[in-house]
Formats: sequence, structure tokens, C-alpha cells
Amino acid sequence: MTVRELDRSNNDEIKRLFREVFSAPPWNEDWSDDEQLDDYLLDLTEVRNPLLFGLFEGEELIGISIGRIKHWCDGTEYFIEELCIRPDMQGKGYGRAFFSLIESDLKARGLDTIFLMTEKDKPAYGFYKKIGFEELPGLTSFWKRF
Repeated sequence: MTVRELDRSNNDEIKRLFREVFSAPPWNEDWSDDEQLDDYLLDLTEVRNPLLFGLFEGEELIGISIGRIKHWCDGTEYFIEELCIRPDMQGKGYGRAFFSLIESDLKARGLDTIFLMTEKDKPAYGFYKKIGFEELPGLTSFWKRF
């Protein structure tokens, strides 16, 4: 298993894996609109300092981390917008290994923090806690539909 930095040339592979993961339980999101998915991925990747990682088993993409390097008052962090492992590879240590490889890469870049968000009622929440992520007290998310 290896980690490689991804770019636009990997877009078809990213879309395929993204749909496979997030259109299935427990997420059940509707990513059938190809144009909407393209726009969403552009929103995440056409930013200052994008950083995308792919987890490969041989030449097959089995995990992605889509984020960016973000400067903050107490340092510079890797802010992850989306992260997933192919459903049939989940629960087998690939996610833990992926994070370990990402952390090694980030350390080499001089970064020491990863920030991400997830839903409390999804399995990812327990996974992140299990591998050492801490929940930020006092932080919440808001949204408003109008």
C-alpha cells in the first residue's frame, strides 16, 4: 500500500471512488449528477494550497483525502474536507495506515496538525476518536436553508 499526491489527472478515479463511498450507506448521498460532482470537487481542489492524497493498493485507488494547507494563528494545518476508504476495504486497517502515511508526509512538510469534521452519528466519528483525534469542545456547525 502506498500514498501518492493526486491532481486533476486523477479526477475520474476520484469521482468513481467518491460516488462508491458516499452514495452508499451510511451516507446515502445522491451524487448521480455528474456536473454537480465535478463542481463540488472543483470547489474543494481549486483553492490556495490544495493537497490531495490517494491510497493505492498496487495501482488501484482505494482511499482519498481531499484537503488544503491552511494557515492559522497558532500554525499551519492540513484541513481535510473529504476523506474515504473504499467500502470493501473498511475495517481492515487501511484507514489507520492511510492516516499514518499522511502524517509522515505532513511532518516532512513541517506541518503538525490535521483538522477535519464529521457527523457524530456516522461510523467515521468513532474511527477518528479511535486513532487519536480529539473533539474540539465548544465548536459547533451551523447552516441555514432559505
